Amino acid sequence: MLWVKTFHLLFVIAWFAGLFYLPRIYVNLAQAPSGPVYDHLLGMAQRLYRFMTPLGVLALVFGLWLFIGYGIGMGSGWMHGKLLLVVLLVAYHVVCRRTLTRFEQRRDTHDHRYYRWFNEVPVLMLLLVLILVVVKPF
Repeated sequence: MLWVKTFHLLFVIAWFAGLFYLPRIYVNLAQAPSGPVYDHLLGMAQRLYRFMTPLGVLALVFGLWLFIGYGIGMGSGWMHGKLLLVVLLVAYHVVCRRTLTRFEQRRDTHDHRYYRWFNEVPVLMLLLVLILVVVKPF
């Protein structure tokens, strides 16, 4: 089971790297005028999203494997909180896709300040997950 945990952590770390960097590209896209710079940033965002999506899926698969393998009961309050945050992270990932689609269609209406705040969401969620998993306050 330690191998499963190792791969779960690897894919979570890799997925979060994408969740941290993609919104940063959105900040730059929101500031870039249409043209070659915008197209270059858009290509970076598209490639990153295609790369990070399978990483997120693998993080979820190995996490489910751990959940089933260790038999961690749903009676644990910290696990309820962690699972809720995982659902919110998946929703954030989907929102990132929708945002990318708006940039591809050149229909995005948010400014760079919005994306600077949007960029902080996965950091806060990761902090909460770490507190729940390590401290187990409930």
